[in-house]
Amino acid sequence: MAKPISNHAQHALPITACAAVTACGIGTRALHDGLLQNVHRLRVPRLFALDFATYVGEVADELPALAADSVAFDTRNARLALAAMQHAPDGLLPALAEAVERYGIDRIGVVIGTSTSGMYETEQAFAHRHEHGRFPDHYHFERQHAWNATADFIRSYLQLGGPCYTISTACSSGSKALIVAQRLIRTGVCDAVIAGGVDSLCRLTCYGFKSLELTAEQPCTPLDRDRNGISLGEGGALMLLERTREALNDRVHLLGCGESSDAHHMTAPHQQGKGALLAMQQALAAAGRDPRQIDYVNLHATGTPQNDRAEMLAMQQLFDDAVQCSGTKGLTGHTLGAAGAIEAAICWLSLQQQFRPGTCGLQQVDPEFQRPVISAPQPRAALRNVMCNNFGFGGNNSSLVLGYVDA
Repeated sequence: MAKPISNHAQHALPITACAAVTACGIGTRALHDGLLQNVHRLRVPRLFALDFATYVGEVADELPALAADSVAFDTRNARLALAAMQHAPDGLLPALAEAVERYGIDRIGVVIGTSTSGMYETEQAFAHRHEHGRFPDHYHFERQHAWNATADFIRSYLQLGGPCYTISTACSSGSKALIVAQRLIRTGVCDAVIAGGVDSLCRLTCYGFKSLELTAEQPCTPLDRDRNGISLGEGGALMLLERTREALNDRVHLLGCGESSDAHHMTAPHQQGKGALLAMQQALAAAGRDPRQIDYVNLHATGTPQNDRAEMLAMQQLFDDAVQCSGTKGLTGHTLGAAGAIEAAICWLSLQQQFRPGTCGLQQVDPEFQRPVISAPQPRAALRNVMCNNFGFGGNNSSLVLGYVDA
């Protein structure tokens, strides 16, 4: 007689496909190789000039052009999304085709996290207006700049008919999109959802973080004793989540999610990590996991003194000193609205390939942090449950637990 599926396993959602584009390149394979090499992909910006020194996680690969019937959506954000969707080895489109056959197009939703949307194109449009007295003919605010533009493009490109909307909660946007996808499926609104995050570099973001005195002049060094700021990045990750009534032991699942809003400050985190702790506790409870069952934590770890300190204080309150953790933004840069999705994809890869990523750029761990921080990648690790943290401005916090179900 088959063993009954646990209640938590019944609520877990299999991730049936995952696609990504980062400074490491296009595709999850490029991301995987970058994580194992553990050499930063940060560079001086080439998309535009800045009058201050900084490094960014810019996608150097040539991005695909949009088809004629989608040209109104043409932005760097849309092209990043298209690059991820079209990358054949990742198998997003074949998996989606199977889901459409199972459920129909009206039962599949799209939820995307972003911060910048088409801001890069809007900056160019305003420069054109300043010079010529009008916006360029090809500029379309609603389909390029507006918050839902990238999600609308993805829905249109994939020809889906379910709910379609955008989450914009700063650095937690990408992970919150996955949380919303879980909610849509659990409540019966959708049977499957394409969820994730996409963000592109723009001048406004770079100057905004510079004005907050948060950017580093050299490639960022998260969790390091001498860390002094972030390196911004761009990219995206998309996942296909589906409902199932069976335990799929060979699939990585989204096991549980946690959210909190401590509203401590507009930009600074709660000094004791109160909101971060609550989000992690909720994610563990929803997944039915004990802290001792977590084999790896992908930290938010931006590289700023306050953020890293607050997160590690929360970690010290929840986990014992055996938990293995690292931060990966030294490799990709901080991709803001896409960070939660890209780092969930990193956790998905760590489970699929059984390795722990390192902390790129780390020279000496801050002695304040009383938990083991991984500097170099750990291949051939035995992982079953992992956690992914993302904490945004305004105390908007999220935490995910990914892993294999216990059937």
